[in-house]
Formats: sequence, structure tokens, C-alpha cells
Amino acid sequence: CKDPKLAKAEDFFTSGLNIAGDTNNKVGSKVTTVNVDKIPGLNTLGISLVRIDYAPYGQNPPHTHPRGTEILVVAEGTLYVGFVTSNQKDGKNRLFTKVLNKGDVFVFPIGLIHFQFNQGNTPAVAFAALSSQNAGVITIANAVFGSDPPINPDVLTRAFQVDKSVINYLQKQFWYDNN
Repeated sequence: CKDPKLAKAEDFFTSGLNIAGDTNNKVGSKVTTVNVDKIPGLNTLGISLVRIDYAPYGQNPPHTHPRGTEILVVAEGTLYVGFVTSNQKDGKNRLFTKVLNKGDVFVFPIGLIHFQFNQGNTPAVAFAALSSQNAGVITIANAVFGSDPPINPDVLTRAFQVDKSVINYLQKQFWYDNN
């Protein structure tokens, strides 16, 4: 923590969320994060913000925030969004989805796997607040198939019940970080 007597206005300020992110990548999105790393004054305040730009048919792939709930508002375009509940007693995970238009809001509970997909042929933009100064992000495919060192393919073959060649193929894919 910074000595409050040494705090200045710049500790509580950043700019640039008016600038579209570069979506020319494999997933077709760009997340611009405003957290405690960009605004030191957020330290201990339990909140952060992101801007997400989506190319036509771009996505923010399935991921989770281990330290924060997310509330998302669509500023432009149309998004198909959803989250999956954690393991239920009956062994089934429930999927909650919605198509959002400009001005619509959706909440992703803390720690649950969720996604956003631009269904339209025009770019989309959303802003999201997170209930943490640094909510963290774990992109599911990247974590499972792109770890270093890689997870033993025998483990993944059995977990996903697919041929080992599928696992080997997925582990060789280049992953793009859209943050």
C-alpha cells in the first residue's frame, strides 16, 4: 500500500478505453484490462474493468475468473454469452445462455466457466466490471492443452475420451493470448 500522503490523482486514473483493441488474431477478440496493475489506486478496493472488442464471429473463449464475479454490458453489436455451473449432484452441469444486444447486461458468477461469442457480421464491443482488483483469468483450452510442461497425453486421452492423436494435435496448436 502506498502512503496516503504520497497519493496523487494519477494513482486513480488511466485512459484509452475509447480505443478499439486489435482483434486480428486466432480468437477474434481483444481484452483491454484496467486493474490494479494499471491503476494503483484500485489496491484493496475490490473492483476492476475490461473492454472487450470482438471481430465478426470472434469470441472470448471459455475461461474462468478464480477471484471475481463479472458483470458484462454490450456497448455495440450482438453477443451470444453463457456460463456452465459447477459439478451438480446428478453429475450434469447446467448451461445458462442468452443473446445480448446493445445495452443488455449479463452476470458470470465467480469461478464458473463462461464465454462470449459475436454472432454478427459486424464488430461488437462490451465492457465488464469484475469484483476484484485482479480477478485473474484461466482460459480453459490454453490451460489444459497449452501447459508447460504439457499434461501427459494419456491423462487427457482418458479424461476427454478421445484418441491420443487428437490430444497430440491439440497440444501442438499455437495459442493466442487475447489479453
